[in-house]
Amino acid sequence: MEQLTAQEKRYPVITLCGSIRFKDAFMEARQRLTAEGCIVMGPELFGSLPNGRKWDDMDVAERKKVKDELAKMHRQRIDMSDGIFVVNVGGYIGESTEMEIRYAVNHGKSVTYLEPI
Repeated sequence: MEQLTAQEKRYPVITLCGSIRFKDAFMEARQRLTAEGCIVMGPELFGSLPNGRKWDDMDVAERKKVKDELAKMHRQRIDMSDGIFVVNVGGYIGESTEMEIRYAVNHGKSVTYLEPI
């Protein structure tokens, strides 16, 4: 794998955060930020798992286990990023997103928002 030379541009890496109920807004943000020259990461599971199971099909313990694992993966995305972009449609920021914002701030990451807070 080739390494960047000193003259090559380093693209900012941004992680999308927010409620997965806003899938369309996530896709729009991903496209816009990519077009602006960012490498974009974010949630990839919106409502169901690859095996076709839905959150509502899981019992409470299984749902918690899966969500905890996905949250760990998301924090690792934030660790690998220069900053986060919060997809706060209608100004909505839920409990999980608040924790992600605090995590990003505590780790020196920039935080920008889709809509003013």
